[in-house]
Amino acid sequence: MENSSDEIIFVLSGLNDTRTNKKIFFAFTLLIYLLTLFINLTLIVTILLVKLLHEPMHIFLCNLCINGICGATGFYPKFLIDLLADFHTVSYTACLTQILVIYLYVLFELTNLTVMAYDRYVAICRPLEYHSIMTPQKICKLLLIIWLFPFCEASIGLILTARLPLCGTSIDKLYCTNWEVVRLSCIDTTLNNLYGYIITCFHTAQTIVIVISYIYIIQTCARSLEEQSKFMETCLPHLITLINFILSVVFDVMFARYGSKSALHALRNILSVEYLIVPPLLNPLIYGLKLKRIRRSLRRICSSNSVR
Repeated sequence: MENSSDEIIFVLSGLNDTRTNKKIFFAFTLLIYLLTLFINLTLIVTILLVKLLHEPMHIFLCNLCINGICGATGFYPKFLIDLLADFHTVSYTACLTQILVIYLYVLFELTNLTVMAYDRYVAICRPLEYHSIMTPQKICKLLLIIWLFPFCEASIGLILTARLPLCGTSIDKLYCTNWEVVRLSCIDTTLNNLYGYIITCFHTAQTIVIVISYIYIIQTCARSLEEQSKFMETCLPHLITLINFILSVVFDVMFARYGSKSALHALRNILSVEYLIVPPLLNPLIYGLKLKRIRRSLRRICSSNSVR
């Protein structure tokens, strides 16, 4: 039966098999969420307070941490409520809001990682031109692209989804996703699928650009030990972040569209939340541990606070 949007209450069935030890899961999940917020905020505050860190690479890293907080906040609060609730439901408006936040998180992450790859390419392959290329004006333009372009992409996708009349209310997942809502449509969704393919092709091209950038970077770094050391410190964290994020998103998308419904709920849940849990938690740890300037700045801030 076709429903109007203001009457729809979605049922999230991803937690149906989790009937015991919910309080333990709640405590563990809350701890991870608070830890994610803490380490990301620590890195953001450190970069903002220390003038030596006001460089393009660290500015883009700060952006990555802000996005990590947004992505985690788009998932954790509702999930924590569901862990303690007997019924897992979400209103139509709240579902679309969650879709927008998670959509933005994914698209922003990919765009930001692309810009970070470009920054590392210029720094290592064209070091003498770095400061003339990465000017404050150029950085502002890149930041504008990082924020505005994903917002336009996500907004168009959400508008295409919001126009669909729905004939179902069951979402077999822990949270709302665009694809799960589109599947409930009463009408043809060719336009939504076409837009999804366009977005996928565009970000696949982005990934190819990143790979090509790193081919040039690795070729340049192979020439000297100094360049190899620079690669290990500044490029390796970015590469780890990129590979982890892309693989987790690809696995989730492929499993959601083509995975077997008979697969274990636990496996499906892990695949669906990995890119929302691991990157926001792992990214600041990787960069914080690998980048010497950030480690030194953190020590100085901690030591100055202890002296006070």
